[in-house]
Amino acid sequence: MAKVKGTIVVDIERCKGCGLCPPACPTNVISLAKEVNAKGFHYAYMANPDECTGCVNCALVCPDAVITVYRKKN
Repeated sequence: MAKVKGTIVVDIERCKGCGLCPPACPTNVISLAKEVNAKGFHYAYMANPDECTGCVNCALVCPDAVITVYRKKN
């Protein structure tokens, strides 16, 4: 069976760093950045991009819909 590889794109200027997506990620891909965006929030980013399976959990829990998930079969 083909392995599914995923990636996410976060709109960092709209992300308010609520912290809901890191615990929702079963493979510990997402973390909050030490840097801040223009509004002063620590935004979400892919800390371990090779581990992303494209499960969409992060996008589902995001209250501001700033995460887009992409999947492809390898």
